[in-house]
Amino acid sequence: MAREGGHIVICYKDKVEDQDAKDTLKWIKEAGVKGIAIRGDIRQERHCRKIINRTVNTFGRIDVLVNNAAYQMSYDTLEEIDAAEWDKTFETNIRAMFFLVKYAKPHMLAGSSIINTTSVNAYDPNPSLLPYAATKGAIQNFTVSLAQKFMEDKLGIRVNAVAPGPVWTPLIPSTIPDHENFGETNSPMGRPGQPAEIAPIYVFLASEAASYISGATIPATGGRVTI
Repeated sequence: MAREGGHIVICYKDKVEDQDAKDTLKWIKEAGVKGIAIRGDIRQERHCRKIINRTVNTFGRIDVLVNNAAYQMSYDTLEEIDAAEWDKTFETNIRAMFFLVKYAKPHMLAGSSIINTTSVNAYDPNPSLLPYAATKGAIQNFTVSLAQKFMEDKLGIRVNAVAPGPVWTPLIPSTIPDHENFGETNSPMGRPGQPAEIAPIYVFLASEAASYISGATIPATGGRVTI
């Protein structure tokens, strides 16, 4: 996004990620645009409002909102999943998305774009990721409903989603046991995807080249079927 000329706001949760945020800001600056990083928990409505307010105070408006944050854990049995775990997954993956869209909308002009991250789990859910997969189905529905609502209201704001398959990110070794062979057996391509293979889809959906696309989900699943 930065290399295409967009100023960037990145949001992250914990102090342990401070160095990653600094590294990202360095690359944003080297791309010739401005960037700010905001640390905090997007499960809190007030923090979502803070993100939007700081963005608008800095840049004046919001052209693109990418909802990409997610949480997952693997479970062998239903009984292992307690209420706190279920709530944490939904609060991170879909509740925060609602708040960010709600507070961003008044600052988005016609031609703006919202891009949500769903998953191949919305089509082919992994039973060991039950709470996570359920949120991804919810995101799919939220995306389509929001796109229709904005078109009915003639806002000119497009809403789409990206559905990655197994992609190698820091989330994987921290949440999936036996991750050494991740993506090799559940992807027809025989390997996990890389973030660099997914990022161009977001750039496309944010651009004027996608001006006739809203309410759609673009799969990037390594060949896994999504119909």
